[in-house]
Amino acid sequence: MNDGTLPKTYEFEDVEPRCYERWLKLDCFRANPASDRPSFSMVIPPPNVTGQLHMGHALNNTIQDILARYKRLKGFEVLWVPGTDHAGIATQNVVERELSREGLTRHDVGREAFLEKVWQWREKYGGIIINQLKRLGASCDWSRERFTMDEGLSRAVRRVFVTLYEDGLIYRGERMINWCPRCMTALANIEVEGEEVAGHLYHVRYPLLNGKRALVVATTRPETMLGDAAVAVHPEDPRYADAVGRQVLVPLADRAIPVIADPYVDREFGTGALKITPAHDFNDFEIGQRHGLPLYRVIGENGAMTEEAGAYRGLDRYACRKRVLEDLKKGGFLVKVEDYTHRVGHCYRCRSAVEPMLSLQWFVKTKPLAERAMEAVKRGDTRIVPEKWERDYFNWLENIEDWCISRQIWWGHRIPAWYCRDCGGVNVSLKDADRCQACGGDRLDQDGDVLDTWFSSALWPFSTMGWPENTPELHKFYPTSVLVTAFDILFFWVARMMMMGLNFMQEVPFRDVYVHALVRDAQGQKMSKSKGNVIDPLVMMDRYGTDALRFALTAFAVQGRDIKLSEDRIEGYRHFVNKIWNAARLVLMNLKGSSLTHEIPENPERLGHRWILSRLQQVIKDVEAALEGYHFNVYAQTLYQFFWHEYCDWYLEIIKPDLYGDDPRAKAIAQTVAAQILRKILVMLHPVMPFVTEEIYQRLPEARETIMWEPFPLVEESRVDAEAEARMGLLMEVITNIRNIRGEMNVAPSARLEVVCLCERAEDAALLDAYRFMVEDLARLSRLEAAPTGTRGKPRVAASAVTGGAEIFVLLEGILDFESEAQRLQKEITKLEKEIVAARKKLSNEDFLTKAPSDVVEKEKEKAARLGEKIAKMRVHFSRIETIRQSAAVH
Repeated sequence: MNDGTLPKTYEFEDVEPRCYERWLKLDCFRANPASDRPSFSMVIPPPNVTGQLHMGHALNNTIQDILARYKRLKGFEVLWVPGTDHAGIATQNVVERELSREGLTRHDVGREAFLEKVWQWREKYGGIIINQLKRLGASCDWSRERFTMDEGLSRAVRRVFVTLYEDGLIYRGERMINWCPRCMTALANIEVEGEEVAGHLYHVRYPLLNGKRALVVATTRPETMLGDAAVAVHPEDPRYADAVGRQVLVPLADRAIPVIADPYVDREFGTGALKITPAHDFNDFEIGQRHGLPLYRVIGENGAMTEEAGAYRGLDRYACRKRVLEDLKKGGFLVKVEDYTHRVGHCYRCRSAVEPMLSLQWFVKTKPLAERAMEAVKRGDTRIVPEKWERDYFNWLENIEDWCISRQIWWGHRIPAWYCRDCGGVNVSLKDADRCQACGGDRLDQDGDVLDTWFSSALWPFSTMGWPENTPELHKFYPTSVLVTAFDILFFWVARMMMMGLNFMQEVPFRDVYVHALVRDAQGQKMSKSKGNVIDPLVMMDRYGTDALRFALTAFAVQGRDIKLSEDRIEGYRHFVNKIWNAARLVLMNLKGSSLTHEIPENPERLGHRWILSRLQQVIKDVEAALEGYHFNVYAQTLYQFFWHEYCDWYLEIIKPDLYGDDPRAKAIAQTVAAQILRKILVMLHPVMPFVTEEIYQRLPEARETIMWEPFPLVEESRVDAEAEARMGLLMEVITNIRNIRGEMNVAPSARLEVVCLCERAEDAALLDAYRFMVEDLARLSRLEAAPTGTRGKPRVAASAVTGGAEIFVLLEGILDFESEAQRLQKEITKLEKEIVAARKKLSNEDFLTKAPSDVVEKEKEKAARLGEKIAKMRVHFSRIETIRQSAAVH
């Protein structure tokens, strides 16, 4: 493989699977708990077993892989634990859909047969996302892959449940919960996502008994009035002072209910009178408890009206709403209907509107656990990055409510509780119970519910390392070093892991939590299939290669800011991959048959060598600081800038005369410096671009079996050379200014120019004179004259620029036809002015601004701004041409 050359083009389709297979064969990802190296560990946020790789996964796992590969290069023993989550509700829904195609339900086949089908489904499809993560380049320790329903994790889940129950932190009770009528299960509060819904506010008359007056109540859910137990008003509201203590009639329900006074009522909302339905609203339940109100359950678990709904029994809740409104209108009870936008809770899985209802469920008492989780972050035991997320973390934990952990589904960890038919006793046990602890009876039934999926995920940092056994992995790698996660599961998962880790390991589960933002489309919109703006990472990897996708995500991963991603940006970084390949190819071609020194002289005489070596030291420092501080965009951009704009655009061009010249020593030094710097750049780029760097590295002299076994570059302070950087900086500024003038003046690339450079400092003139051949070569000059200011006159027929104490004159007489150039510019300016008038006219059109899509309007604004900038530049250029033309005429 190491023949010293690279193919003409980089074929990622061939390279990527071959490189990944190489790493697996060399066992590069396996962690050794017996190692004496310092440890670095992470647990992967387990994707759902039903999942497919999306751009959020791609970002999350790219960041983790960067950290894992970087720390290996730094000499750490790295454990990155992979795995998948059983995703109770989502997986059950998938298998139930398959059954429905056969005309069956899970109840038709029974619990045992249904679970067997789920396991079969998992066996067939559960590895899809794991293989997709491998395609992304994830360097997880696959020998330690875990699943939240595997035997070891199931044992850990039962131990935690039983321990918390025995400690009084888990209990069973009847409380208000959120219920999903589609998934037919209870949900925890944070599994309910509020959505703004355009609805109505219905004003309904509730007649006072024994009087002509009626109280008007405003409600968004008229169907729940069938379960009303009271009408509440504020105790200080004078409008209703005489009604408190009396009774009103519930329209359509033939039931009298009391008018009560409660400070919860908002006097400004609606009419100031609030219907109270204790069995179907969290706040109403609390009011009902304070006032001893009865509970009327009129909506069932399937979303249909119950027997207590009377004539409306059996109707779907929305069909009931329609019928109730018709009957209210007929009976003269409907006063008015207003448009009203309000937040409605939806199931985070199926998006159905949830129903608050009273239900017997299992709960975790979270306040004692939450206090420790808050204190750990306040003490600095765990750091949240960016820091702004600490506020959200504290706010949620300070206002935490008990966690409903039972789910009315079959796929998941079944609750280890058995109920005695003889005495009604509850038996919670590590082993399956066969006798009642209270009466000794053997007629026991296990609870049919399973635990919330997030209950098992909360144990992930220590359960995946073998807890409750005292394993070498726990000794070496717990607590983990960092958790990389998205902000939307900060409460679902991060806070719960903190609570469980502190309770069962007596230590935080991770030292750092890095919270990354969302990946959005180019316009900043959230990606969704319904909008048609989803960018599929698998498609992008097929088109542009994995390295290009990874680098694009990393380059835009600014702390606390969402990523605006487009296919164009990914394609742009494919060009960067090609640039790396072509530059490496140039270096390697020039190493063939060379007398490579392998050692860079301590103080190479050429300025270009000293400059690039000095710049390299700063780049190493900046890259390390960026990765240690989770500034992934800075890491990517630092290497992009250095490799493309300094190493390729300048250094490789500077050393070409030595590479192709006849001086063997100069050639050997140029080859050595170019190759050794390339080697270090490849190592620094490897964490983000693992495939192309490995493929090139294998062609380098004295390459190890894999780039992953290379040490990360160390800063060599002796190579830092401020003088070389300043001197090279002046040469680069002069060359850049000459190139800019060539471009602005529309000078043909083939034209060789004469340049006069007048310097304020004599030493700058001497420097330019000493490196005259470099400047002439890189700026395509026939002659460079450098002199101190005042020692010669300033050329008149020339375009000029000033930089760093030097005035540059590009002689244009005989090079440029000033008349023709002035005419060309005037014609171009006229054309652009017509375009900008049309663009501004469109932007002043109210119809266009209000009716056109926002992205179209934005593009038109950007177009107008670009045209304005271009016209301004061309006018400046025209003015310069006119000035030179007049000087030439006088001359």
